[in-house]
Amino acid sequence: MKKRNIGIFILAFVWGQITFAQSNLLNAKKPSDIGKKTAEQLAVDNDKPLEYGYIDDRDVLWSKVVWEYIDLNERINLPYYYPVDTTSVSTDRRSLFDTLLRGIKSGKITEVYDDSYFTAKMSKAEITSKLYRIDTTDAGFDELNAGNTNINEYIDKVNLTSQDIEGFKIKGLWYFDKRQGELKYRLLALAPVAPDVQTMGREDVDVSEQLPLFWVWFPDARKVLHHMKVFNQKNSAYPITYDHLLNARRFNSIIYREENIYGDRDVADYVKGNALFQVLESNKIKDEIRAKESDMWNY
Repeated sequence: MKKRNIGIFILAFVWGQITFAQSNLLNAKKPSDIGKKTAEQLAVDNDKPLEYGYIDDRDVLWSKVVWEYIDLNERINLPYYYPVDTTSVSTDRRSLFDTLLRGIKSGKITEVYDDSYFTAKMSKAEITSKLYRIDTTDAGFDELNAGNTNINEYIDKVNLTSQDIEGFKIKGLWYFDKRQGELKYRLLALAPVAPDVQTMGREDVDVSEQLPLFWVWFPDARKVLHHMKVFNQKNSAYPITYDHLLNARRFNSIIYREENIYGDRDVADYVKGNALFQVLESNKIKDEIRAKESDMWNY
């Protein structure tokens, strides 16, 4: 009897999740009602990120911090890139970059830093300054030299959008929980990577370096990421959230740095000039981390 009750509860929970994923589409009396939950849905709504359990430092038998790069050109990583055109999609579907940026502008995400070691916190003005560039044409300079101060028609503003994001850098901790007896991963921070807006699109400057715009402390952004839905290709009635995707590590990445005695140097600093060997070194680090779990059970 108890097993039957448990089965009914699980079925009801899954059905409730699928019903809520419809975004009130079947109950809407007009298009503006789509996406708005009814009073009954709000009364039983418990849609929030799954909280992390408390981990005592004494339970961490082994750990290693690694930095990884998620290339948005890879097919498996496309859910983090699209949609780039938001004019024809619902308001709860945005790219990962747009989701983070909206959370920062609205004040829901406050823990934003300029590096992965969280040494200096960034303000909204500092973040915004990295997202646009103002150019004055030669004709505009001629007008200024002639004494004309109204040169708005000669000014071009270049904006950095989600379409320009090339990838994401993430920082996380692999650790062995001796209480649970298993190897686990905890995402700590992520950063969108894009070309420098000051050189982007300029023909007179040949700079291809891509830099992280800002680093977001991941636990502070989980609520915002949880409420933004990612399109589920297998079942559109049950979308996935960015919080689910990132915590489940549903992406392909390359380790470009691990904590080490040499000041956490990058793989490219000691494996130079050969991209293939750098990938092999990244895979070697991954294999060493995976082997830790089995090594813990060998005597």
